[in-house]
Amino acid sequence: MLALAVLIAIVWVAAFRGGNKTSAQTSGSNGSSASAGSSSSRSKGSTATSANGASFNVKSWMASLEAKVKGKSGNLQPGSDPSALPGPILIADEGNSRLLLVDPKGRILWQFPSPGDLSPGQTFVEPDDAFFGPTGADIMATQESQFVITEISIQSGHIVYRYGHPGTSGSAAGYLNNPDDAMVLPNGNIFTADIKNCRLLYLSPSSPTPVHIYGETTSACYHEPPARFGSPNGVFPMANGDWLVTEINGDWVDEMTPAGQIKFSTHPPGITYPSDSNEVSPGVFLTAAYTSPGVIEEFNQTGSLLWRFDPSGSQTLNHPSIAIPLPNGNVLATDDRNDRVIVIDKKTNKIIWQYGYTGVSGTKPGYIDEPDGVDLAPPYSLLVAQASTMGIPPFKPSSSPTTANGG
Repeated sequence: MLALAVLIAIVWVAAFRGGNKTSAQTSGSNGSSASAGSSSSRSKGSTATSANGASFNVKSWMASLEAKVKGKSGNLQPGSDPSALPGPILIADEGNSRLLLVDPKGRILWQFPSPGDLSPGQTFVEPDDAFFGPTGADIMATQESQFVITEISIQSGHIVYRYGHPGTSGSAAGYLNNPDDAMVLPNGNIFTADIKNCRLLYLSPSSPTPVHIYGETTSACYHEPPARFGSPNGVFPMANGDWLVTEINGDWVDEMTPAGQIKFSTHPPGITYPSDSNEVSPGVFLTAAYTSPGVIEEFNQTGSLLWRFDPSGSQTLNHPSIAIPLPNGNVLATDDRNDRVIVIDKKTNKIIWQYGYTGVSGTKPGYIDEPDGVDLAPPYSLLVAQASTMGIPPFKPSSSPTTANGG
């Protein structure tokens, strides 16, 4: 099944470029539940089939959205260059409790939730990160302050899976405490950081309990991976099949195998609160300092600084939370408390694209409110790009906890 899923993802990317109270519940905020997939089948490929036999194609969906805004004006800040982006971006607009798909000209292509997307009793509050799945047919959002992760089917526009109890934190099976950066794997399972429980979780929609827990479940977070993690706030795929883990406490970044072995741990240089570190290329990593003034930088596994962006004056960063590399070598980032998403030209160290008014929140087109997460749209999205190399944890529900086997 894994080989088939990977093959589907590879074929889909090529086609796109030629032309991405229960512990497992689909409803919502007040504890009602249903089996995962009851409102819409979880997507298994770029073309999904609904209960009535109709097909859904992600590439066609994207094209239809772009056709609707053709010829309309955008909502970028002056001086923005639309060519800075390879395609639309997905923004987790946390303060406005919504997800936005915005094209390079600053036009809103899609929004969740829209009227009719939520079932009676459901809510979708304060998404802080969101990523397309490895086929591009679904989106996984983390709602850190609500203690849940939520999967949304693009096909149906509805929530099809939810883990956690909205509004209630915990550490027992079915509970989370500030989850971050949940990601769908090619096998349909989910990998997520669980910050205040000091652990990483490998989840399956078919299991009411975690398939595997990396690290000790505790409220006393400190750096001793893999036995314990210091408030892990991100776990991102690497090209070699390993995972890059960011720990807030102690300012650590670790390379961890899917089996839980630690290959290295390092400090991003000069940063006191690293956030959502990810790989640029083998041996080169990118992180954002969730501080004010904020910093975005590249570094290597020895902790040597390779590039830094820390502008002053009117462009000073205010709690940036994620930065991801673009295919052209530039950097896409959220500048959360400045209410903007930006693209940075690494050669000039200038902002060359901006959606959102600096320091001014709002809901109208062109405005956002503390955007905390961003992803590129397929085929450039993080997990579509990594689908063929993504490391799958080797655990089954009967597996024992990870033991200390690395430094």
